[in-house]
Amino acid sequence: MIQITSNLILYTRIRTANVLLVGIRALAAEVAKNLVLAGINSLTIVDHEMVTEDDLCSNFFLSETSVGLNRAEAAVAEIRKLNPRVQLNVDISDVRTKDPSFYIPFDITIATDLDFGTLSTVNASTRLSNRPFYAAGAHGFYGFIFADLISHDYIIERQKSNMPTNLRAESSTRSIINVSTKKESGQVVELVTKREIYTPLLLANSSPLPPSILNSRRRLKQVTPLLTCLRALWDFEKTFLRLPAPANPALARGDLEHFTTLATEKHAELQLPGETLRSEFLRSFLQNLGSELAPVTAFLGGMLAQDVINVLGKRQQPIQNLVCFDGNTSEGPVFALAPMVTSLDGVGDVNGAAMGVNGASAGAVEDMGMGMASGDAIVV
Repeated sequence: MIQITSNLILYTRIRTANVLLVGIRALAAEVAKNLVLAGINSLTIVDHEMVTEDDLCSNFFLSETSVGLNRAEAAVAEIRKLNPRVQLNVDISDVRTKDPSFYIPFDITIATDLDFGTLSTVNASTRLSNRPFYAAGAHGFYGFIFADLISHDYIIERQKSNMPTNLRAESSTRSIINVSTKKESGQVVELVTKREIYTPLLLANSSPLPPSILNSRRRLKQVTPLLTCLRALWDFEKTFLRLPAPANPALARGDLEHFTTLATEKHAELQLPGETLRSEFLRSFLQNLGSELAPVTAFLGGMLAQDVINVLGKRQQPIQNLVCFDGNTSEGPVFALAPMVTSLDGVGDVNGAAMGVNGASAGAVEDMGMGMASGDAIVV
């Protein structure tokens, strides 16, 4: 009976959820597909751009007849076929014109394939409205997912052990705030309520790696250079208001030099070994910018949608807070990035402080579920 009630609550939370999706390119199409099939209450799509022929290569909601039409309006008819019970709304205005009150009716906002300035602006607005926020983007073989849930409580169910679970901080972002038990199939099940505290994108982008990585030469060498390249890309976008253009003869040389300088600076700021930032990786990253690959967008979209469903249901540990996915290696390490803070004893600490195995306490490792400790890799 308890299990049935728990599942009903989970279903109700998903069935009544109202989600805002900003942009509807290939990655967002995967997110929309998964959320609509999951049976949310409503999906609102904001996109002021028109369909181009390039969109047809990777967005399965569009066809040749869609070219020249508004991207959201063109996609919504096909999305509706997946689940007629889900309310679909379209907004063809520019999201940059929206004020914070626009985000209040939505339980979660997901912004995809936008420049860093727009992502930061939307994130600031969702924070002012006290609404969870996700950002995601895909560039060929590479992509990222960022989560700012502000403050999120969730429940982990596990078999009760002989050792008591105490209310305590597991890391500088995660705390155990409540513990209860229930009987299920003759066993005692422990329900542990945890709270994750998040950092907005603008601050996370300038935050250091957690001590569990910084204090280990081996782990520093394992940090993907994609993290460096994403930070360099976002700085490039803030300066030039566009992507680097290595294929444009008029811009290629200057863009390559500027991007390489930014990447070198960001790599040093992260305290990563210089030998892990190779010219081959920089070249590959730049060549992939602006392109979309279906296998990569499918993986990122599925992972993002699953995390949204977990957050809506308040089950399992959510993403904390940046996933960097490299399709060449099929790995997606998760980095917990937050500003440096000073503890009561004056010792500096950051999000995701070392707590044992892979940056988590022994108890946390048992019940991570879909969540990952900082620097852990998702391998597909």
